[in-house]
Amino acid sequence: MTWSSFIYFAFGAVLLWSFGAILAYKNRNKAMPSMFTAAGLMLFFIFISGLWISLERPPLRTMGETRLWYSFFLPVAGLLTYLRWNYRWIISFTTLLSSVFIIINIASPDIHNKVLMPALQSPWFAPHVIIYMFSYAIVGAATLVAIYYLARENKIVCKAHIMNMTDNMVYAGVACITLGMLMGAIWAKDAWGHYWSWDPKETWAAATWLGYLIYIHYRLKRNSSNRISMIILVVAFILLQICWYGLNYLPPAKQSIHTYSSQ
Repeated sequence: MTWSSFIYFAFGAVLLWSFGAILAYKNRNKAMPSMFTAAGLMLFFIFISGLWISLERPPLRTMGETRLWYSFFLPVAGLLTYLRWNYRWIISFTTLLSSVFIIINIASPDIHNKVLMPALQSPWFAPHVIIYMFSYAIVGAATLVAIYYLARENKIVCKAHIMNMTDNMVYAGVACITLGMLMGAIWAKDAWGHYWSWDPKETWAAATWLGYLIYIHYRLKRNSSNRISMIILVVAFILLQICWYGLNYLPPAKQSIHTYSSQ
């Protein structure tokens, strides 16, 4: 399996996800939307598995490969959220976001290196990155809800329902972020001999985690403001973006152990 065949799998997966999103709005029964979404996920994962076998390593090294996982876990997060809380719109949102990353990968495919550096050969590396991708998908969906709320606050009738939905997604996302950080610490101990070194990426990861914890603790206050809560959530997601892309633009991060492209 190579990247040249990605467009066919991606098109089929997006088509199935789109059918699932449409059916989620039209049907009260969750069976058919779930089946179409799951079928798209299976088709997409077939490509990931084939690429994994072709590269002889987990496709987790380049930006294009990580976008591949993000495109996969967005619909996974959408499906789980739909099944758990019956938010019918979430499949449409996650399908749209996933499609954006798919289009980026098709329009500008990254060069993939078959050689995997020793630090990335730890068995803890793959689950660490995958759980982070899943958490990013969940908090990304929550951030979209926050932006929607801030833009249309005066027109929203059932604000309590939206806040409860946002809380649930943040709780799930923070749980995954925490698990991802713990797996990353074990990976760091295995690869470099220490759990935490305050590397620039680790520092921004901690800031992101604290940002979401601030949201959770603020929401527990009896007189908390919905608007301020949503602003905190958007700021936390901005911190997440700095953690994700900051290594490319922050001068102190040039020597980061998480910058693999130059190693």
